[in-house]
Amino acid sequence: MSIDTEHCAVRLRAAVMQLSRQLRSGMQRDGLSLATLSALGQLYRGGALTPTELAKREGVKLQSLTRLLAELESAGWITRKANATDARQSVLSISPQGIQRLGTAVKGGELSLAHAIETRLGEEEQAVLLRACTLLDTLGEAMQDEGQGS
Repeated sequence: MSIDTEHCAVRLRAAVMQLSRQLRSGMQRDGLSLATLSALGQLYRGGALTPTELAKREGVKLQSLTRLLAELESAGWITRKANATDARQSVLSISPQGIQRLGTAVKGGELSLAHAIETRLGEEEQAVLLRACTLLDTLGEAMQDEGQGS
């Protein structure tokens, strides 16, 4: 790996982390914790999951999610049903209310980001940024294919 490639990787990681932090911070100001955002996002993207599957995707122990899942269920943001193949397990799904709440938080972040893009970047820079998004997608897919993206 060349020094330039390593430097590019360091700068990219730092920039992505900073942008991600800012987006999450905005969503937290909207009243959602990072754990709530992450769990709802996993259920939205991944579909119905058992609590064990959700914990694995979140990289936490199942016991760590118990209270959060109870809160999300109580708020009506997730639903819990018996597993069709194993009645001892339950399956979690994001509810229409959960989708709406997650969507509201995400939309707020997207609007803030759009405002920053519009006010800080010229048309040519915006076009470069859009092309960079395609490259970021390609890198994400490559890392996932190599087993590095989990």
